Amino acid sequence: MASLKQWQPAEVFTKIQSEMNPDEVAMVKRAYQVARHAHGSKQRASGESYIDHSTNVAGILADLNMDAVAITAGFLHDVVEDSDMQLTDVREQFGADVALIVDGVTKISKIKYNSSREALAENYRKLLLVMCKDIRVMIVKLADRMDNMDTLGDLPADFQVRFAKETLDVYAPIADRLGMGTVKWELQDMALRYLNPEAYYQIAHSMKSKRNERESYIQDAIREVRRAIADYHIPAEIYGRPKHLYSIYKKMVDKHKKFEEIYDLSAIRIIVDTVKDCYAILGAVHAKWPPMPGRFKDYIAMPKPNLYQSLHTTVIGPEGKPLEIQIRTKEMHRIAEYGVAAHWAYKQGQTDAVANDDNNVQLNWFKKIIEIQEETDNAADFMDSVQGELFSDHVYAFTPNGDVLELPQGAGPLDMAYAIHTQVGHRATGARVNGKMVSLDYQIQNGDIVEIITAANSTGPGKNWLDLVHTSSAKHKINQFFKKQNRADNIKAGTELLHNQLEETGYAPNELLTTENRERVLNELHYRTEDDLLAALGFGDIHAVGVANRFTSEIRDERQKERELQAEQDLLEHSQTLSTKKSTSQPRGNRPADNVAVDGIDNVLVRLSHCCLPLPGDEIIGYITKGRGISIHRVNCNNFSNAEPGRIIAAHWREVENNQVNYPAKLRFEADNRNGVLNDVIKRFNNSPAQLTSINGRVHDDTGVTIDAVVDVHNVAQVEQVMETVKMVPGVATAERVLN
Repeated sequence: MASLKQWQPAEVFTKIQSEMNPDEVAMVKRAYQVARHAHGSKQRASGESYIDHSTNVAGILADLNMDAVAITAGFLHDVVEDSDMQLTDVREQFGADVALIVDGVTKISKIKYNSSREALAENYRKLLLVMCKDIRVMIVKLADRMDNMDTLGDLPADFQVRFAKETLDVYAPIADRLGMGTVKWELQDMALRYLNPEAYYQIAHSMKSKRNERESYIQDAIREVRRAIADYHIPAEIYGRPKHLYSIYKKMVDKHKKFEEIYDLSAIRIIVDTVKDCYAILGAVHAKWPPMPGRFKDYIAMPKPNLYQSLHTTVIGPEGKPLEIQIRTKEMHRIAEYGVAAHWAYKQGQTDAVANDDNNVQLNWFKKIIEIQEETDNAADFMDSVQGELFSDHVYAFTPNGDVLELPQGAGPLDMAYAIHTQVGHRATGARVNGKMVSLDYQIQNGDIVEIITAANSTGPGKNWLDLVHTSSAKHKINQFFKKQNRADNIKAGTELLHNQLEETGYAPNELLTTENRERVLNELHYRTEDDLLAALGFGDIHAVGVANRFTSEIRDERQKERELQAEQDLLEHSQTLSTKKSTSQPRGNRPADNVAVDGIDNVLVRLSHCCLPLPGDEIIGYITKGRGISIHRVNCNNFSNAEPGRIIAAHWREVENNQVNYPAKLRFEADNRNGVLNDVIKRFNNSPAQLTSINGRVHDDTGVTIDAVVDVHNVAQVEQVMETVKMVPGVATAERVLN
């Protein structure tokens, strides 16, 4: 996959010229000037200037046909986070809407990705709720993420993997839910490059090698389609569409197939004017080629939750090979490519139109997010509901009155009952599907007509209902029913648990359970009232240890700061009275930092910096940090240019016989872009004295590839030996150690 387009400011201005009035164009241009001044000459880790990144984000938004407010925010999206400019400055100069978007993107940027369930749930909750305030916040963030992914190759390998996983787990699904197909596929392909580089480059190479054969097949198929529809006299745009790398990868993984076993590497897309034309073309195609059973989907009659509409069919095409064909109108195609951006209500100045339009199916899921937030007690429940009901595959069922309900795949009659109304769920006693009685564990299928049977004198859900429902929303409502029945007892039990936990850890409950502290903890744990929190604690939804830790966090933080300040002061005082003699004590263990001696100081925390990764054989120097001991750097480390002189301290490597301690080193190789070069490099590493811990490659043009690796070595001499070994691989032109 090629890199994204690198935008110039003038290209952005030209792109928007015909879409906006002069005042809007002037605002966008002024935003660029303000952003350029705010960022100055600062550069990102990739070497790209901050303003170049902002311009690329604005360009992506212009390509999505976003409005002046969104593109202005694209230029300014990181000025609050990365410059001296304040949010109040943005609001004063560009208005409340731009400021709201910039603030939202800044808040999302501060959310730290964590794969633990609780942390990920809380991050998702924050992200989605920020996005609900103005959907443009997420569209700007997606544009920002696209450009960040495009420049990810210059960052450390572990960061690349973490960032790519976050993109695949969080941002690509949101782009999909917004109907932004082009953005989703772009993010997925770029994420695959770092999460599984070997598969990415293998598929890319295989696709390239079969390009001529594939294009010839598609052109033959297009000619056959044109002949088949000629008698209909329907104007149609017909073209081939290669599959995205990630979709091929998923098919290989999910169906356990090799690349050579996948035949539908391309699809034909047919664009017509009307819905009537879509079905006419479908009939002509099926008359020409037999359709494959189970491979026809009518997303026109039954759109996807993100409003995607199209006819999908797979036929036995030319040469007896499967051929996927998509048929849609021009408007459907616009929505499929750009999703929510294709409907932009803001262009008509209707600031709240998207949020308030009850008929706007594509954006009603934002209302669902707010409803879920109001119904759930904590971040984990919120996350379960969002993932289960908004980001999963869906089925569509009908009520006897003809209303359509969208339910997650696997849902049953009770799920549908609770989706209609909580009281319908509580009073449900049975269900008929397509006129026949079914059991409550029945799984609803697409097109089912489901009638919920209720009883006014029902005593409510049974305990076994939790095993019968599929949706998190239904489970939550059933749990809430049981919680309310025993609420008073749960509050009492929760109070006792909290008091006992605080006393066991040496704190006085009466001193900690102040009004201010209670409000803070309720806000952090997202409970509305203290009784809600205590009831959840008594019911077992949350643990006493976690709640007690929240109440004691400020006291513990203050004590920790006092200890760190005292340790820092002791260290500074000690360093000022050092003798000129260097320490001669022996290493204390097998940690890398144990082989470093800080002149005149023993028994102090010493750590090797991650920015320059010093190795035995490098000239080094120490820096007294705030509360984290002494950080060891190479003397020519870029991060040392602004160091406080009073915190610098001499350091050197100890003389150790037969040193076997491993140290990480980052290496970079430039090589020809040929098939198998990455595997050949890996083999060379296996024959070297170094231990390879991570490796990835990225193609920067048709002929060249950059390979970044992290290895464990004992010293500088081993690094040089490894580089010489790898340079023996045919096509490897240069090798260097990455020092910053």
